[in-house]
Amino acid sequence: MNLHNTVTAVILAAGKGTRMKSELPKVAVVLNESPLLLHVLRNIESAGIERKVVVVGYRKDIVTDIAKSFSGVEFAGQTEQLGTGHAVLSAESHLVPYSGYTIVACGDAPLISAKSFSELIELHKSNGYSATVLSAKMENPTGYGRIIRSADDGSLLRIVEEKDASPEEKVVSEVNTGTYCFNTDDLFTALKQIGNDNAQKEYYLTDVIKIFRSLGKKVGAKTLANALESHGINSPDDLALAKQYIDKGLVGV
Repeated sequence: MNLHNTVTAVILAAGKGTRMKSELPKVAVVLNESPLLLHVLRNIESAGIERKVVVVGYRKDIVTDIAKSFSGVEFAGQTEQLGTGHAVLSAESHLVPYSGYTIVACGDAPLISAKSFSELIELHKSNGYSATVLSAKMENPTGYGRIIRSADDGSLLRIVEEKDASPEEKVVSEVNTGTYCFNTDDLFTALKQIGNDNAQKEYYLTDVIKIFRSLGKKVGAKTLANALESHGINSPDDLALAKQYIDKGLVGV
């Protein structure tokens, strides 16, 4: 294995998912006969990503049982849920020996296809970016972080979480899917610099975009061809809608 060119996926799967009204961890909720996490792992594996690190927390025994059927899966523990940046940092020991690329994916976003993961990696590598975010254009962007681009050249400036967004920023229809590709070395340098001075008092992974720009590093965004793939599962209604998308052939799984 070439340690300098390895792609490793970090799958965030530590959350409880209170709105699902289930005792199960959210990523263990079943969609079309498979837990959400299995859908994500399958798509990542189909994209040719062999190394997978699953970040576990709530009911980690259940999550571990789901994921261990896949080869190349390792587990990192997040004892407290202090934000997405903190979650990725908890996987540091699994990643620092590999100075290649890190994909970050959400364990509750089962519809993002292998093709979309592959295209994200390709765009990232071909443009020499330090960070590339997978974005989506939405008619109703409520609840999502907004992609803020330069009015001059359309380049990515920052990602703003909805709770921290100004009225002008909330009008933006391009959103963050929570899926990224990073240069591994750059990622952990930036993660050590993020703080929690925000509405949630959490360590946002999105803040690394601003840090990269301040360091003069290149960042970019890849817009999903099919925005429905960005549909995340936060409630029983979301789960029902995802099933509809699959049954109607609007997304593939």
